[in-house]
Amino acid sequence: MSLSRIDALLRAQEGLPCVTRASIEELQLRKLNALLKREKERGGFYRELPDHLDSLSDLASLPFTTDEDLAHHAPGLLLCSQAEIRRVLSDATSGTTGAAKRVFYTEGDCARTVELFMAGLGELIFPGSVTMICFPFSGPHGLGELIAEAVERLGARPLKLGVGLSYGEFAKLLETERPDTFVGMPVQLLSLLRVCGRGSLRRALVSGDACPDAVLKGCEAILQSRLFPHYGSREMALGGAICCPAHEGMHLRENHVIAEIVDEQGRPLPPGETGELIITTIGMEAMPLIRYRTGDYTRVIPDKCPCGSEVLRLDTVHRKETAELAALDETLFSLPFVCDYRAERRNGGLHLQILTCGEGRLPALDAKTELRPVRPEDRSLYAGKRKVEEI
Repeated sequence: MSLSRIDALLRAQEGLPCVTRASIEELQLRKLNALLKREKERGGFYRELPDHLDSLSDLASLPFTTDEDLAHHAPGLLLCSQAEIRRVLSDATSGTTGAAKRVFYTEGDCARTVELFMAGLGELIFPGSVTMICFPFSGPHGLGELIAEAVERLGARPLKLGVGLSYGEFAKLLETERPDTFVGMPVQLLSLLRVCGRGSLRRALVSGDACPDAVLKGCEAILQSRLFPHYGSREMALGGAICCPAHEGMHLRENHVIAEIVDEQGRPLPPGETGELIITTIGMEAMPLIRYRTGDYTRVIPDKCPCGSEVLRLDTVHRKETAELAALDETLFSLPFVCDYRAERRNGGLHLQILTCGEGRLPALDAKTELRPVRPEDRSLYAGKRKVEEI
């Protein structure tokens, strides 16, 4: 088994002769202290923090950064000039009330993310491959654009599909373009495979939303290959952790992110225990964050990876508010005739809209269900991250 490509990336980006726990932690402490020193000198949002820590464990003594801080104190969090900003991501929507969370990137932030994407995609994309990218394309330095650049630099051809294609359109693309690789959200992949069949697809990278066990197993059974789950967020420049050939967790981008896992009271948890993921982005040029509460829950997998890498690995990532949906996923997607569903809460009751691609019976559910066969003009019932919608 080959070593994770994250090791080669860390060596190239940081000039490390080898990647060990000791070398990673020395690098992290050095970059963290350089960040603290700059923050103290500029007198911005983090001006009250110390300008030096003696050890990485001292990080736990610093206060958390929250979504509210990103919404209300964005100018104070910037560590570069406005002229250097190349991309701003916001969670503002047509229904947003009050201040929206904003995250800023420089050209360098985006370039290093492309390099991370190349490391992750390089495990399953090869020169001459045709890769369907089913993430949003929103302009220069958007997520879809950065993935497409990584695919092209690996010598493959990206199909810039975005989100919102119908199953009929997917079926035609599988026939005419013959893609061998999929990059997109996990439930979208399972729906595509169950409705259209595997066709030319052989490998897939999934990210952008939780990947329940039933979805993972369903995809792998049809593809006849292992999935490559990845993890990222806008606060860490869209890329955070990548899967290696061992398929046992996701290797964290440790030259860019210091990760902590904390309990409900904010106290650090040891490797192996599940809690909230806290990140300190020592690799961000525009907007480094110190002890940011992601709201994502996971654990650090103990010990060295079977691939030989000592880079930390994150287990499956989830959010507490999606626990109800996760339970539904395991029940419904374990049924091979279910290709997609949408959950809504109406007047206090749960309503499920379910698309089917075959015959079968549902188990008893504490919900009102509406089943119908999928049609070629149907699209994914969720355009983005999935949740129980309040109607």
